[in-house]
Formats: sequence, structure tokens, C-alpha cells
Amino acid sequence: MATLVTFHAHPDDECIVTGGVMRKAFEEGHRVVLVVATRGESGEVPDFLDEGEELWERRVLETHLAADLLGVARVEFLGYLDSGMMGDELNDRPGSFWTADVEEAAQKLAAILREEDARALTTYDSFGGYGHPDHIQVHRVGKRAAEIAGTPAVYQAMVSESRFRAAMRRSGVEEPPELGEGAVPESEITTAVDVAKYLDAKRAAMRAHASQIPEQSFFLSLDDETFAHAFGMEYFIREGHPHETALDL
Repeated sequence: MATLVTFHAHPDDECIVTGGVMRKAFEEGHRVVLVVATRGESGEVPDFLDEGEELWERRVLETHLAADLLGVARVEFLGYLDSGMMGDELNDRPGSFWTADVEEAAQKLAAILREEDARALTTYDSFGGYGHPDHIQVHRVGKRAAEIAGTPAVYQAMVSESRFRAAMRRSGVEEPPELGEGAVPESEITTAVDVAKYLDAKRAAMRAHASQIPEQSFFLSLDDETFAHAFGMEYFIREGHPHETALDL
């Protein structure tokens, strides 16, 4: 049995880009650990929060619900504040993940990697998928943490734009703008994982994040066939391995 640690910026990121791999690892007998940099304080505020309930409290609860569905054995939050979208005034507020000292944050993550004797770590590509400051910081912090802890396999999660766009054209569904052009070319993908068997769990985990992924959202409004075409494979760049490779657990 090996340990897979998945490192994400906000609650709900985990199920969208690595939910299938997480469930796959769990069902194959591995230990899965989820680390989230922030509690998602800057997300959309739904109208169903309880009186006095803060958004971050609901999102933490949702993260644990989703984690259970994905087979996660341990959930940790690093305690930084959500930085908002690039250019937002929240980017520079004290305590934001975007302003965090990379070495300091990496030491926090490295401590978890060491405790878990992690075999593999997932982060994001250098552009953070779509340029979100916290996602870019996940790439930087994750890379350094793996160096500190000596984690042998690091996988940068990324979206295959060609596959995603083909699925959208097939269905006639309008593409969400935040999944548009990225800075990291698709040709850099080294690892493609078929997660079709785990799509029910992946979609259920998305549904658990009801404050940010409501039933009428893009993700949950797709029919099953289109969802499978768009999200049935998860893609990664394995650091230090320029040629195609399988997920090493």
C-alpha cells in the first residue's frame, strides 16, 4: 500500500481535477490524503447558509463530505486565506495564500508528506490550470515541499483542452470561460489516467460541494455521456519524466 497526497487550493478543486484518481487509488488499496491550502473564504456565498454560519465553515464541512465519497483517509487545511481571482484586491491581503512565503508553506506541506511517507503528490501545472493565483501558488509550494520531503513522484494536474472542447462541441453546451486557454501546452502531458469507473464517485463529490457546485451548475447539468467525455480522463505532467508514464503508486 502506498500513500497518495493531493494538494489543492480551495474546497471543491479536489473533485474536479483529481477526484477520479483519488477514488481509484482508494479502491486499489492505497491511502489517500487531501491537503487544502485555504478554506475557500472568497467563494460564492449561497442563500442557504445557516444563521451566523460563515462560508468557510460550510466549505470545510463540504470538503469532508466529498472526501468521504472519494475514499480520503485524512483531510488537512494549511490555514491560508483564499486570495480571490488574479487582480482582485484580496490577492494582497495579509494571510492570503498568494502572499505566503513559499518556503514556509512548503515546510508545512512537507511535514505532512513526511508523516505519511507519501509515494506521490499531485499539484497543479505552472499556470494553475487557468491562472488563479492560489493555483499557481499550489504549484510552487507543492514543488518545493516534495523537494524538502523527498517525495519520489510529483504529478501536476492539468486539463486536456482538446478533449474538453470536443466534449462541449459534441453536446452543444457552452464552455465555462475559466476553462479557456492556458499557458501550459497540452503536449507536456505525460500521464493520462482513465477514471471512467469512478465517475459516479467523482460527480457525487462535486455534488457534496453544494455551496459552489449547485445542481444547475455547468458540472452537474451535463448529461452522463458528455460528463464522461469531459471528465473521464485525468491528466498530469510528471515532474522529471518527459516521456509518457503511468501513475506510479
